[in-house]
Amino acid sequence: MAQTNVNIRMDESTKKAFDAFCSEIGLSVSSVFNMFAKTVVREQRIPFEITTDVPNKETREAIAEVQKMKKNPTIGKAYDNIDTMFEELLA
Repeated sequence: MAQTNVNIRMDESTKKAFDAFCSEIGLSVSSVFNMFAKTVVREQRIPFEITTDVPNKETREAIAEVQKMKKNPTIGKAYDNIDTMFEELLA
């Protein structure tokens, strides 16, 4: 089958990271894009979820705080009983 070229524009840092990833898994950038295109054609859909459900700043900060607490269990207070937790929070 005849081959053709496709030009894709992306920022330089993304390209470098993508090149590194492809090399790490032993595939060329061209091979990965071909696999993507063939999957789209075969499945008639984008083969991953596309969403605009991005957490707002307050939610991202809360997630980061929980992750920090999980890494260091001495931060914050743990509860065994939800009723006790709410009593203290609402006091």
